[in-house]
Amino acid sequence: MSIAAVFPGQGSQSVGMLLDIAAEFPSVRERFGRASEAIGIDLWQISAEGPIESLNRTEVTQPALLTASIAVWDILAAAGIKAAAMAGHSLGEYSALVASGALRFEDAVRVVRRRGQLMQTAVPIGEGAMAAVLGLDEADISAACASVQGVVAPANFNAIGQIVIAGAAKAVAEAAEACKGLGAKRVVMLDVSVPSHCPLMRAVEPGLAEVLAGVELRLPDTPVIHNVDANVSASTSELTQKLLAQLANPVRWVDCVQALAARGITRVVECGPGNVLAGLIKRIDKNLECTAAGTLTGLRSVLERG
Repeated sequence: MSIAAVFPGQGSQSVGMLLDIAAEFPSVRERFGRASEAIGIDLWQISAEGPIESLNRTEVTQPALLTASIAVWDILAAAGIKAAAMAGHSLGEYSALVASGALRFEDAVRVVRRRGQLMQTAVPIGEGAMAAVLGLDEADISAACASVQGVVAPANFNAIGQIVIAGAAKAVAEAAEACKGLGAKRVVMLDVSVPSHCPLMRAVEPGLAEVLAGVELRLPDTPVIHNVDANVSASTSELTQKLLAQLANPVRWVDCVQALAARGITRVVECGPGNVLAGLIKRIDKNLECTAAGTLTGLRSVLERG
């Protein structure tokens, strides 16, 4: 049975995440200590105690989630669990690159902190928005976005019938109403500070390119499926370009999951807090067995099975 490891993106964080696991596995606190030293912020205190407003700041969320995800992977890897392929949703792609040996952990923590700062600076709080559209196909959602003035576009293809749009706040609100008019079952405005994976993020590309140029990237030991095209990179320059393209292009999560299945994956383990990806994967391909390892109960079930 081939296993894939997948890593969550923003939205999976919560105050108290991994507390139950850390109580049994000291390596969790050790990993958080390394991350905190790398960027000069006590990530464990914020993750464990909050307040949630501090944890939800994009430049804190990104390194905290990456660290939590790698802390879970550490435990699985130490137990001898091996992945035949990896993928991550948005920020989670960086976690996958660390777990696969393509990017050093401390470098990744610094990169994603800076990525978060650049993203927030590009679109001040309140000027961007994201909305989840349920029960409408890609063509209708694209038509709804094209029918309004301003920047708005599909940002996340999360599951069949679940697509997120992002852009300027007014344009997103108008596109959301247009989606309802086209028959969407439901449209939910998301509580985010940055409109990720839309054209407004193109302004971040030069800054992130400069940051990535300062770290060593290598081809991963385990294939990593990229968000932008559901393919793997053939070179480190291609890998860098895909990380840059990820900023302003949609996360094609449905395609990524289908690419994992096409590689013969039959079992998926979500490494990190929450169970968002496990839920999405079950909707995308019911033949894939999914386990979320972000709680002590979930982690134990994966370890017991091996």
